[in-house]
Amino acid sequence: MLKTRAKYYLGQVVRHRKHPFRGVVFDVDAMFSNTDEWYEAIPEGSRPKKDQPFYHLLAENDQSYYVAYVSEQNLVADYTGVPVSHPDVGDLFGDFEDGSYPLQVQLN
Repeated sequence: MLKTRAKYYLGQVVRHRKHPFRGVVFDVDAMFSNTDEWYEAIPEGSRPKKDQPFYHLLAENDQSYYVAYVSEQNLVADYTGVPVSHPDVGDLFGDFEDGSYPLQVQLN
């Protein structure tokens, strides 16, 4: 049996190791749980292993807001203390405090 422990938690602000975006974790999959088409769209040399946690983020960059799906190996904690401006943050989380967001809704 595979045992996986997520490094990042719901409400935590993280950033991508290679690409210029950051976001708030709003869901975690213990291992890859997206489509094969999505996975194969990633260049072969950059594809992350599927047997690690994958995070759903309310993400932002300089141009837009979106939802991102990112492997644990490609994330680092963001300790800047700067809140994320994604317009959907308030639907799931309370006010930004001490570098993260408290969960405000009941998830299944």
